[in-house]
Amino acid sequence: MSAHEQFAEDLALHALGTLQGDERARLEAHLDSCAACRQELADLRGDMALLAMSTAGPKPPQRSRQRLLNAIAKEPRVPATASGRVSRFNWWAALGWAAAVAMLMVVVQLRRENYFLRESVTNLGALTSQQTLELANAQRVVDTLTAPEAQTVTLAASKNPQPQGKAFYLKNRSGLVFVANNLPALPADKIYELWLIPPTGAPIAAGLFKPDAKGNATIVNPPGLPPGVEAKTFAVTLEPASGPHDAPRGTGVMQGGA
Repeated sequence: MSAHEQFAEDLALHALGTLQGDERARLEAHLDSCAACRQELADLRGDMALLAMSTAGPKPPQRSRQRLLNAIAKEPRVPATASGRVSRFNWWAALGWAAAVAMLMVVVQLRRENYFLRESVTNLGALTSQQTLELANAQRVVDTLTAPEAQTVTLAASKNPQPQGKAFYLKNRSGLVFVANNLPALPADKIYELWLIPPTGAPIAAGLFKPDAKGNATIVNPPGLPPGVEAKTFAVTLEPASGPHDAPRGTGVMQGGA
């Protein structure tokens, strides 16, 4: 299996923003040295942006991942040997010692197997927890994109080519998926920031992002969104790269309301 095939599923999950933990760290380390996988990730994000622009409720593909646990290692038993005087050899004593040694070997082997079994159960529990977290994140994305009560907001600007954005917002679950395309390249000291603007009160920061080489960008379930907040408008501003910020102060890029 090539490195590209090995990371194919992880690239798709990373584009959705649901890859976590060690798998995400390994993929990001691989991306630093693999231009082909970086291009594939950019293409996946671009496809996701175009798909979101063309329909109000795309469903991401279901993911099936099956993992195999390594068999519990078993060490071979070391045969016990005994030596004694040839003359007047006590067979009953030898049999007693042999039985004792055999019992000791059985106890040692059982202790080893019990240790390896505990290790396997611990590893299985950690793997199950990680997969449960990934499944929950993926389910939030699906719900945000497809739920009937999800709020869909299209953001637009007046520049040519026109930057476009679309926000899928599920307020009762704090679910937010934002995709954008045709974004201009950023200066070195600037970054884009998405804002959720409620009917009353201050704007709420909803994530910093940088576009790829094709001008595509994605934000998936940014942390810190309070549940149940109504969204009157979503807006994108150009802010200093030192963010996040407590309020928009930079240049407006695009905005849109429900």
